[in-house]
Amino acid sequence: MDDATPPKALIEARGLFKCYGDLVAVNDVQFHVQPQDFLGFLGPNGAGKTTLMKMIYCLAEPTAGSLRVFGTDVLADARSIKRRLGVVPQENNLDPDLSVWNNLMIYARYFGLRGPEIPERARELLEFMELWEKRDTVIMHLSGGMKRRLVIARALLNEPDVVILDEPTTGLDPQVRHLIWDRLLELREKGITFLLTTHYMEEAEKLCDRLYIMDRGRMITEGRPFELVRRHVGEFVLEIVADSRVEDEIVADRPDLERQRSGQRLYLYGASSESLAPLVARYADRDSRLRAASVEDVFLKLTGREIRE
Repeated sequence: MDDATPPKALIEARGLFKCYGDLVAVNDVQFHVQPQDFLGFLGPNGAGKTTLMKMIYCLAEPTAGSLRVFGTDVLADARSIKRRLGVVPQENNLDPDLSVWNNLMIYARYFGLRGPEIPERARELLEFMELWEKRDTVIMHLSGGMKRRLVIARALLNEPDVVILDEPTTGLDPQVRHLIWDRLLELREKGITFLLTTHYMEEAEKLCDRLYIMDRGRMITEGRPFELVRRHVGEFVLEIVADSRVEDEIVADRPDLERQRSGQRLYLYGASSESLAPLVARYADRDSRLRAASVEDVFLKLTGREIRE
């Protein structure tokens, strides 16, 4: 085989749709996943991220288009696809009346996993997630962070090729979140491919090679985090409390600057700090902040700053 030949995509979607009556939850989506990718899917509530993940792990059927996982159409052989996936859903769907250990053993039987190597792997995963000392604890007595780490350990029990993480650290304190990030990056180095949905922009920047931003069911942009920042907002952002008079002055003086308003605060995007610094000096009496641009700025610029329920 030619060494320059790219590896075959693990997941490939073309013209993918998912409709619920008149609601188009996923609208003409295309993307691909290569081995050892760590891909992030961002979007406001209702953007279609979770629906997309459910189609990949065969919990929801596409309405139209093509979706192949491990080279197999999701409508043709869901069972073979599920065997090679690990899924961390939004909810901690553990059995609350069973211990940590028994939750893993029951899950192993669900996958038809038997033999002496299964308890050994379960122990390795619990130690990896710093849960071994809690193995005999009933789920209802675990903290939220412990439950989340157990759900991740459970998703790894069948030694999956791809792990789907649907908002894996929502509601967790920073210490637990950073522990999970570290563990996921270690696993990535071992060859596991990850798909992540998250509302934490720092999480997306820290973990993901490439990001897809969705809104109202569509993919509106994709790329590496730093590429998205440069492409859509530039290198720096000036946040300034500015009324309409000040905004008009800035527009008249600097029509080259892209801007976005949110309440009393005006966001100005520039290619360099030098291009924005004169405005800081000019409006020194106003609350302002000049900082490096981030993925969060891209997200809010493209999807808007209004609240989505």
